Amino acid sequence: MIAPLLATLLLVVQSRPPLDSATVTRVLNQLKTTDSTVCALAGEALTNYGGFWGHAFADPGMPMPQPMPTPMPMPGGAGGMHVDMHETRHETDPAVLRAFRAFIRDDNRCVRNIGARVLGNHRGSESYNLFIGMLKDARADFRETGALGLGELEDSRAINPLVAALTDDDSPVVRMTAAWALGEIEEKTAIDPLARALGDRAPEVRRTAAWALGEIEDKRAVRPLSAALNDAVIEVRLIAVWALGEIEDASAVPLLATATKDRDPRVRQQAAWALGEIEDGGAVAALAVALKDTDPEVRVLTAWALGEIEDDRAVEPLVGALKDSDEDVRATAAWALGEIESPRAREGLTAAQRDEVGSVRHAALWALRQIDDNDDIHVRVRPRVKVKP
Repeated sequence: MIAPLLATLLLVVQSRPPLDSATVTRVLNQLKTTDSTVCALAGEALTNYGGFWGHAFADPGMPMPQPMPTPMPMPGGAGGMHVDMHETRHETDPAVLRAFRAFIRDDNRCVRNIGARVLGNHRGSESYNLFIGMLKDARADFRETGALGLGELEDSRAINPLVAALTDDDSPVVRMTAAWALGEIEEKTAIDPLARALGDRAPEVRRTAAWALGEIEDKRAVRPLSAALNDAVIEVRLIAVWALGEIEDASAVPLLATATKDRDPRVRQQAAWALGEIEDGGAVAALAVALKDTDPEVRVLTAWALGEIEDDRAVEPLVGALKDSDEDVRATAAWALGEIESPRAREGLTAAQRDEVGSVRHAALWALRQIDDNDDIHVRVRPRVKVKP
């Protein structure tokens, strides 16, 4: 049965035909007997009509931070991170919505949550009242679906009920989903309860609360996130660092400077990225040390961050990085020196023009032209960096 189901979903994804209620009902009924992986794939296909499907079936839809700095030394170029959170909403036949709603209290979690996503994306008071009712249900799995739907709705009326669920619900899955929903709504009134949730006994709740604070992007979250940097669980530390980078407040620089020394290289990578996002000169000293990290991806991100900050105190450390054993580090260091545009880098960049790797030579040439105020050569430097929790 799985093969015909996947064939049907493939047709849906490729041709995007009008989705009718009979198809919805048939597919959702079939999904009840499939495993979670197939159901999650089907959910992506079906809910593309209604919007964003999450990073993984196990989570309510939290896009995991994936800083992918792509320094582009050319006019108008910039590095950065993009997480596509807010989707285009489409008009859907009311009969189709009723078909999804018929499964909203199904015993199958995946099928139920597919319905919640679609209904949430199409908003309306009817859906709000439905999800509020589910958030108060005696069954924890229904409360999870209620919180999921409220997050998809992004309705500020749900703040207080979600805060209550985050604070008082016995189920860690419900508390986690409530934290995710508060991050989706992005109201500053949720900062304090989310900050308290950083001390939750369940690591998945702490992790999601940190993510939500990063989504809200308010500097009041810096202090509570500082405690999360010492969490015993790597995923919590990693997302706390990401959140500080999203907030982009200079008060986080000393905290992130400490995180560049974390025992896990993924946290050190993330910390370097976050410091580059904040772009404060106070990070230069810590990043200069991180340029000598044993992990080459940390060094690449560190060079990128120094280029983003554009402080001439980074010239000497970056010139030293032009001799790094890793070609991506050397190329990114050359790019960063071009961003800083200090004449003190000219000698090192001139030597880098003889590098055995073409991308390093091209980046060095571009950097020298930047120093000489000549932008007629475009060079793209793409460090191969992906930081994932």
